[in-house]
Amino acid sequence: MARTASLSGFPEWLPEERLVELHVLDTLRRTFELHGFSSIETRAVETVGQLLRKGEIDKEVYGLSRLQDEDADTAAKVDPHALALHFDLTVPFARYVVENAGYLAFPFRRYQIQKVWRGERPQEGRAREFTQADIDVVGDGELPFRYDVEIALVIAEALNALPIPDFLLRINNRKLAEGFYTGIGLTDTAGVLRSIDKLEKVGPAKVAELLKEELGATDDQAQAALKLAGIRTTDTSFVEQVRALGVTNELLEEGLNELEQVIAAAVQHAPGRVVADLSIARGLDYYTGTVVETVLVGHEQLGSICSGGRYDALASKGNRKFPGVGLSIGVTRLVSRILSQDLAKATRSVPTAVLVTLNNDDSWAAAQDVAAQLRSRGIATEVAAKAEKFGKQIKFADRRGIPFVWFTDNDGKHQVKDIRTGEQYDADPDSWTPSEEDLHVRVIAAR
Repeated sequence: MARTASLSGFPEWLPEERLVELHVLDTLRRTFELHGFSSIETRAVETVGQLLRKGEIDKEVYGLSRLQDEDADTAAKVDPHALALHFDLTVPFARYVVENAGYLAFPFRRYQIQKVWRGERPQEGRAREFTQADIDVVGDGELPFRYDVEIALVIAEALNALPIPDFLLRINNRKLAEGFYTGIGLTDTAGVLRSIDKLEKVGPAKVAELLKEELGATDDQAQAALKLAGIRTTDTSFVEQVRALGVTNELLEEGLNELEQVIAAAVQHAPGRVVADLSIARGLDYYTGTVVETVLVGHEQLGSICSGGRYDALASKGNRKFPGVGLSIGVTRLVSRILSQDLAKATRSVPTAVLVTLNNDDSWAAAQDVAAQLRSRGIATEVAAKAEKFGKQIKFADRRGIPFVWFTDNDGKHQVKDIRTGEQYDADPDSWTPSEEDLHVRVIAAR
């Protein structure tokens, strides 16, 4: 069970909880690298102007200032050159691409696993400091649409390898939505998208009210937008449903075709993992095509555990454009749910497999030699701190979660004890190895 953080919104893990998080991170890293994504790390700090140029998220950004600076908060809001902590990894990545374009081979495939900071109200699934794991592909001038399909499939594979419940990638296309809104006469498409993005939080009646009061939509226009948002299919039948609404628009057709390709590929390669959900909007303004949100089945109240999409105009340098597509996994959100719901656990609470005991204080050097022999074969080993009674040394190992205790008598004879079963037998430090299951900590899904 995950502990409640002493400082709200800034989670810390106990050792056994951290082992679960490391398992998630290692699994994601291996999957991303299997698909050819290279790891990068960007700085934690960006300029306020860089962070705020796409999307209305100024209330969520943590400004950076020295304690002795006067009126630092006010200055940060008006000075685009002031510094702030990044609230996601996509905006810093766009800046990174622009600054390093001369050194990168395009299409550039990157993954990035880092902390981010966001001034949200802390609650389950939402923290102020959390870890994200992103993958993106960015092109120089153009980026073939096939990468939208590939990104979705890679994420489905990565999530499928984690000890989590069933999940669904809910996919839409901003071109489809914007073309539809334009086709029914709603020209502030970004405003409509922001209203539709609130659908699950406030419900259709409130969204219709927002569309009419804030954007001047008629009742018919509001109902048409809600009908589009109500379409959800596990195959490409959404195409017919959209066309049945009777709206024609060139951008709508382009988005409809793109979404059809993504869903068709997902049905073939990741069956049961993807749905076309035309209510998905994504609040950030830099998305231009495919948009994705991912939920855990049966845990929908947690919110999206993975989101992102296509962005064609976020990164540019003069007339040179760097379109991209990417998805971000909320690692901390996932780990919090895994721990709070006991969905998985580590087989022991520490990496150590063996505790080497001390007969007396003079045996410390010999014990270190034994530990070094075991470590040379990849066996995590530590040496007891004091030459207490063996019973106390065994109890210490038990408290630590160490499964094996090593003894060496005054004649140089070695024995190892499995303190879980009580079995004790002769062992040679040059050859003894625990079973594969005990050699390393494993994270196993709850049954």
